[in-house]
Amino acid sequence: ATRAPRELEISLTLRRLGVATPLIVAYATYPAGPMFRRADVVSREVPRSRDLAAALAERSRGESKRSLLEATGKLLASMSVAGARHPDLNIKNVLIADNNYRGVEAFVLDVDRVWLDRAGADVVLAANLRRFCRSALKWRRLQGLPIEEADLLAIESSARELITLAQ
Repeated sequence: ATRAPRELEISLTLRRLGVATPLIVAYATYPAGPMFRRADVVSREVPRSRDLAAALAERSRGESKRSLLEATGKLLASMSVAGARHPDLNIKNVLIADNNYRGVEAFVLDVDRVWLDRAGADVVLAANLRRFCRSALKWRRLQGLPIEEADLLAIESSARELITLAQ
């Protein structure tokens, strides 16, 4: 068995619960040796998109950086409201897309290991933030990513504010 059917199932569930994630349109599994199988998952392309690390590198200051932080906070809020815990939520698993209104939207990627916990639980947001922040600080240390602790606090603040409004 592969995780492809699970990724399709959780992707559809997340979308139904209001979490932005690219639409999975197909998957295929095939043998990879005598006892193993491989899988390819095909998702619909999100136009004008790049991962958050690339987007931050492009927009390292000011208002344009703030829009990236707010979009990421909105994504984390929607995940928390849905109860979606992502054990591999990292800066490369957040996809940033330019929208038609001169803004940006954030999408979560690599959802095959996401599980649903209690919707709206603060522990869900805390766990996702912990994993995300660890990744962001690692990218800053190893790749020189222009993200500061204040940026991470802005993401958390934005998420908490949106969660409060949703309740």
